[in-house]
Amino acid sequence: MRAALVLARRGLGRVWPNPAVGCVLVDGDANIIGRGWTQPGGRPHAETEALKRAGDRAKGATAYVTLEPCNHHAKTPPCAPALIEAGVTRAVIATTDPDPRVAGQGLERLKAGGIEVMQGVCREEAEHLNAGFFLRITEDRPLFTLKCATTLDGRIATHTGDSQWITGVPARTFAHRLRAEHDAIMIGSGTALADDPSLTCRLPGMEERSPVRIVADSHLRLPLTANLVKTAATVPTWLITLPTHDPERRRAFEDAGVVLIEVDANAAGRPDLERAAYALAGRGLTRVLVEGGGHLAAGLLNTGLVDQVAWFRSPMLIGGNGIPAVAAFGVDKLDHAPAFLRMGLDEAGPDIIETYRRP
Repeated sequence: MRAALVLARRGLGRVWPNPAVGCVLVDGDANIIGRGWTQPGGRPHAETEALKRAGDRAKGATAYVTLEPCNHHAKTPPCAPALIEAGVTRAVIATTDPDPRVAGQGLERLKAGGIEVMQGVCREEAEHLNAGFFLRITEDRPLFTLKCATTLDGRIATHTGDSQWITGVPARTFAHRLRAEHDAIMIGSGTALADDPSLTCRLPGMEERSPVRIVADSHLRLPLTANLVKTAATVPTWLITLPTHDPERRRAFEDAGVVLIEVDANAAGRPDLERAAYALAGRGLTRVLVEGGGHLAAGLLNTGLVDQVAWFRSPMLIGGNGIPAVAAFGVDKLDHAPAFLRMGLDEAGPDIIETYRRP
């Protein structure tokens, strides 16, 4: 099952709105005879890929699958009947699928077809892997990962805005892998104006895995000459904005290939982030990496939308006049502060990378 989970991870950032699933087929002598994972765009599914590789050897095999096989006809045939028809005799399933079109029906179809079913093997790992898909199904929003690269005292830049580079090359390489594993990258308009970023994945051989780029831009301040706008025809670029704008400016962005997502304002006059999350899930996103700035991070934390944190920490200090990673968001007492569980601690050259998730 852990091998299947490793395979499933290959699909992260590439298969939305579908889940990233892995499947390993094993014969009676414990030989792996077929491996599969969800392909780019969400299909073919992992089980179909594993069965194709196994061929006739799938008869009598055990299938290890990280998510309950589907039992409904969509753009591809269902996987549960495919396993039955191939002669698989046992299925080990990590976790069930919350999608109402599946939700236990796949397991029942397997049992009705004479397949012995075991559930719950590596369940927690499988649910964590597809937490974004689960959130889109159950809460109509994607998973948000807040990524920060800071000094030891939590600063992302000096008071003059100088920030390149706080972390070193190994840490930045890890950050690009994070980009590749998310469906979208999200920043605030302040970060977009200050850095004029490209927000692409620049790992050698993985350039095509650049995710959707999203800017929270209340008043369409982003210049039409910005890198994000100039390259919107080749790398998808979305702006979350308020619904009141000059039609000609809207048209200029749309002509450049930018998608405008209009969201009603919150009490502060910015796009309501909860409504924005619903809108992003409605477009199929399951995993969003938030790379800045401080006000966007504060807004997401304040609304309880941050599910994971990837904190890159450099061994330097800037001081109190540096720019903080997270702006003020009204925490008066410690028991009101968002709390997270640490999941990992890694070294990247001179830097430290800490990963956290919500309890």
